[in-house]
Amino acid sequence: MRDIALTVFLLGSLPFIVWRPAFGVFLWVWVSVMNPHRLAWGFAYDFQFAQLIAIATLLGLIFSRQPRHLPVTPVTAVLFAMAAWMSVTTLFAFDTAASLPMWQRVMKIQIMIFVTLALLHSKQHVQVLTWILAGSVAFFALKGGLFTLRSGGEHRVWGPAGSFIEENNALAVATVMTIPLLRYLQLQATNRWIRYGLIAAMALSVFSALGSQSRGALLAIAAMLAFLWLKTRTKVMTGLVLLMLVPVAIAFMPESWEDRMRSIQTYEEDGSAMGRINAWLMAFNLAKERPLTGGGFEIYNAEVFGRYAPDPTDLQGAHSIYFTMLGEHGFVGLFLFLLLWLLVWRDASWIDRQARGREGWQWASDLARMMQVSLVGYAVGGAFLYLAYYDVPYNLLVVIVLTRILVERHLRSADQAKAATAPQQALQTIAERQASIR
Repeated sequence: MRDIALTVFLLGSLPFIVWRPAFGVFLWVWVSVMNPHRLAWGFAYDFQFAQLIAIATLLGLIFSRQPRHLPVTPVTAVLFAMAAWMSVTTLFAFDTAASLPMWQRVMKIQIMIFVTLALLHSKQHVQVLTWILAGSVAFFALKGGLFTLRSGGEHRVWGPAGSFIEENNALAVATVMTIPLLRYLQLQATNRWIRYGLIAAMALSVFSALGSQSRGALLAIAAMLAFLWLKTRTKVMTGLVLLMLVPVAIAFMPESWEDRMRSIQTYEEDGSAMGRINAWLMAFNLAKERPLTGGGFEIYNAEVFGRYAPDPTDLQGAHSIYFTMLGEHGFVGLFLFLLLWLLVWRDASWIDRQARGREGWQWASDLARMMQVSLVGYAVGGAFLYLAYYDVPYNLLVVIVLTRILVERHLRSADQAKAATAPQQALQTIAERQASIR
């Protein structure tokens, strides 16, 4: 029944997507991030819904009369350069044939990111996209939080199979990134029950992240919550909530969880941690030999580890967004990756400065600050995970780019209105002075 309902809904939406491709963007983000078909058990489980939605959206982009304009900004230019460079590194990969499947997966995401940038253009679009991103991950965070409370934290929380966040560590970092989005939505909500529901969702998300038993997620959530407190408008209230919630959540976790978290201090005695360091050194050594192109996608095999890893027998992924880019795409790829997120951060800071306190635009300031908090979680948690190509951060990039465009448009309109009324105001001032002289 679940398979049939989901299939009828998604396939039935295809004609509407061609007519209104922005709706296709929202559906694609929902299917790609939440993977609702993985919650079915029949024919829908492996059905290529995202591909069909993407095709319909591209057709709508071509034939629909909806407004479409791809913004050209420093962020979008660097994003395009990074995608192009990943294509170049695939051509020069150690094994181009083995790299192609991952290249195709990454390019599909990047193409749809540019399609999203071209089709979305209003505040309503930004708000809907934020709700979908937050809700898609929060669904699993809520389940994980309830599971952690029910099991006493004895078992790990896992994400949807076959997705970027299937692994417990990845879901935990995605959850950490989602908490600031929930906070933004809670700030904007006018309905009391929605606000209470979002507060509960944030609390359960904390339990879900802790229940993953991910040490990287613990560091990410600590950094995110500290920055959340710095960026929030209600520091006293937020500080009190955090002081009550965090100790209670940690105290709730079992002793086995505490032992695992304490192992951060003795990482040299932990096989998992040393394996990651071995993979990082492999990526660094590879990049030193091939500084421009790296090794391309899918470099984590016995041959490559045999040439570049200190321990060639300990094979595993890079487990780091930074070493992933370094090993797979060289120093050029890592530079473009870091530059991209630096520019996104700069745009968010600009939005915050320009929109803060401006009538009708406080939402943009709140959004920019919470996006920065989310990116802090990604930057810290991603240092220990293979999430360089995860689509949620790139959708956050879209939100920031579109919000900046909206703020810039408003400022230009305000300046034009001011310039138009300036001569009238000058004449009025002269008339008032003449009248006072008489």
